[in-house]
Amino acid sequence: MPHSFVPLVITISQQKGGTGKTTLAANLAAALASTRKIALLDIDPQHSLTRWYAKRPATAAKLTFSDVSGWRLAGELDRLRAAHDLVVIDSPPQVDTEARQAIRAANVVLIPVQPSAPDIWAAEGTLKLAAAERRQAVMVMNRVPATGRLREIMTAQLAESGAPLLTATLGNRSVFASAFAAGLGVIEAAPRSIAANELRALVTELLEISG
Repeated sequence: MPHSFVPLVITISQQKGGTGKTTLAANLAAALASTRKIALLDIDPQHSLTRWYAKRPATAAKLTFSDVSGWRLAGELDRLRAAHDLVVIDSPPQVDTEARQAIRAANVVLIPVQPSAPDIWAAEGTLKLAAAERRQAVMVMNRVPATGRLREIMTAQLAESGAPLLTATLGNRSVFASAFAAGLGVIEAAPRSIAANELRALVTELLEISG
């Protein structure tokens, strides 16, 4: 993938828990870490991304990691942007000052949604906040079941509403969880897996719309 941006900030945001927000942040960063200067910023109070980074093997591609928050957040964002090609932010689930700062700093706000009505309803608040900050926001269908019509039903509903949705989707695959537990992304842990191919498609599409 050609280097077409310096710098780019992607904020992962979703007001509903359990959508795979933190796993997505880790995988996006890990997918590009071997070819770009990547920074991860964890401002989610649960700090699951911090624990993932602590487990990251010394042999894995290098990432800059930060969990600076509060009054120092604005300065930290400036520092990370100045020194990296891409900054990925795992933002808080609630709409607060830090969440607004993370969205304001973003080139793209990425909203993971499972193919369920509650996830899609919860995304509405993030979409409104991104619009208020005049930031591009897109949803990505995450943890999609391998069988059943739920994905098609939810995709059709989103299309009717005009909500922005990436074409690429991520399946409900156990390798995402096992790779995360080892401090890796799926492209690092299982590069030939279906999950890794899905993630590559997502990264490619995301970079295309971000350029």
